[in-house]
Amino acid sequence: MAAGGFCKLPNGTVVVALNLPSPAADAPAGVRVLVHAQNRARALTRLRNLGLRAVYLRGNTAPPTPDEITAVLHHPDGLIWRTAPAGGGLSVELWHPIRALITRPAASA
Repeated sequence: MAAGGFCKLPNGTVVVALNLPSPAADAPAGVRVLVHAQNRARALTRLRNLGLRAVYLRGNTAPPTPDEITAVLHHPDGLIWRTAPAGGGLSVELWHPIRALITRPAASA
């Protein structure tokens, strides 16, 4: 089960944050995905429509930080990701649009 959480904003929308396993087989860390939507169900539907079918939000163990909320609100798609830091520390990696994760070319052997 992926860790995640949400934060309801004053205008009624929510920001959902999920820690998911990395889609690349050789990657050591997972990814942190942020979604801005009207409600939690729509946020998860946005991810499922992109092909992440087994994404569920159970509880609120890892809600988005204020910096993460700002990042997703300022992105035009409202759907961003970056690698999750090991051990829950700070990450200096910039946020990427979700299509950079979904449309990654497969590594050839």
